[in-house]
Amino acid sequence: MSAAPRERFDAAGRRVLLVCVAGGFTTLLDQSVLNTSIPALREGLHAQPAHLQWIVAGYSLAFGLALIPGGRLGDVKGRKWFFVTGLALFTLVSVVSATATDPGVLIAARLLQGAGAGLVNSQMIGTLQDVFDGQLRARALGLYAVTGGLAFALGPPVGGAVLAAVGPEQGWRLTFLLNVPFGLATVALAVRHLPRPRPSARHADLDLVGLLLVGALTLALMLPFVQPPAWTGWLAFAAVAALLLGGLVWWQRRYARRGGHPLIHPALTRSAPYALGTATAMAQFGSSLAAGLVLTMFLQDGLGLSPMGAALVALPSAVAMGVASALAWRVVRRFGRRTVTAAMTGSALVMLTSGLVAHWAPAAVLPWLLALLQLLGGASVGLMGATNQAYVLRHAPAEAAGVSGAILQMAQRIAAAVGVSALSGVYLRATAGGGGHRSAYLYASLVCAALAGLAVLASVGAGRATPQETPGDASGSEAVSRGRTAVR
Repeated sequence: MSAAPRERFDAAGRRVLLVCVAGGFTTLLDQSVLNTSIPALREGLHAQPAHLQWIVAGYSLAFGLALIPGGRLGDVKGRKWFFVTGLALFTLVSVVSATATDPGVLIAARLLQGAGAGLVNSQMIGTLQDVFDGQLRARALGLYAVTGGLAFALGPPVGGAVLAAVGPEQGWRLTFLLNVPFGLATVALAVRHLPRPRPSARHADLDLVGLLLVGALTLALMLPFVQPPAWTGWLAFAAVAALLLGGLVWWQRRYARRGGHPLIHPALTRSAPYALGTATAMAQFGSSLAAGLVLTMFLQDGLGLSPMGAALVALPSAVAMGVASALAWRVVRRFGRRTVTAAMTGSALVMLTSGLVAHWAPAAVLPWLLALLQLLGGASVGLMGATNQAYVLRHAPAEAAGVSGAILQMAQRIAAAVGVSALSGVYLRATAGGGGHRSAYLYASLVCAALAGLAVLASVGAGRATPQETPGDASGSEAVSRGRTAVR
């Protein structure tokens, strides 16, 4: 059976797509660039480990807190000016981050940057779902997902190049300033080209109680990983999170019975593919981001590589991710949703092998072996990132486009805060305990591989919950087709 002819974006659609992709790239590149700068930042500000955890994971905390309120506001009030406001805040505070002379100032700036980035990204998926339909929507969402993945992969090489060019003392500051020209240009494009504010929801109630409960639940889940407490604190946070989750479920049902429109659309809570696909994205994102951060720490602190040397080891991941992303729709056309499971399995194996190789291989060849493994890992993430997101969002109703995308991203941000904080803690504690950097990297890699294994299990479950998606299903393959012709 021949495939349906591929649609093309018109001029207005290409401009909207450019704005969304540029906004996503600018805000998501920020954190991955920072990973390479952590050792230089630590020396420049005389930052303590607790400061570093807040600087890195606090961004994800604020990002996650802003996502669902931002998505709901966009659904009800329209998206354009929330997009512009969030990106303007992110860009302005980037200057504050670059000029900070105290760890506390940088932590506060990172929290504000994260809030701005969360507000921006919560509008993007909703905007793409509002503007495009059918094949064009799938390709636009796929391109957005791929851009985010490439931003994370390109961050370490970009950060390494900046530090090599101007030196570590000023280099870490310049990595924050990289956001400014991109942010200003994107704000100008957004003001001109994003569609006028147009609510996508058919109702105007914000469900403020639901928003407060979701925000408190997000904080209870993420805060202990950003600032780890004593064991009694962990129990307290777990109890609070359980109470908030129960309260949210109760309130959403009560609000719906009273005739309101709950924050979390009932179609999302009833959809096993949406829930399991979100769990897959969550475990993949957390394990990948944590693995990238720990690798950068190991290459610089353990092997003594320069920031540029560490960046070159990570560069093959970005290249492979870009190539694999461009070919993903062809693979999905042949193998269907199993592509996600197979690619995630490959990613888990790469993380496991990286730890073993780092523990046993001679130092002279270790950077080359790790670069090869980064190539394989990048290809795996490229095949599954946009694919999984497109499958997940196919199960979201149009009136909850902003919230459905925000929940997906919030889950990833929770995973990022948990993964980065926990895995950096595993690595630092192992090195402080006298086990050496190689053993520390092995332990951290084993944990990352276990998290990726959870993503594999969730992906298998999602595939079983959607048996109608076969390898030859055109809708499935188009769900990740980004179309090189789309942006001509």
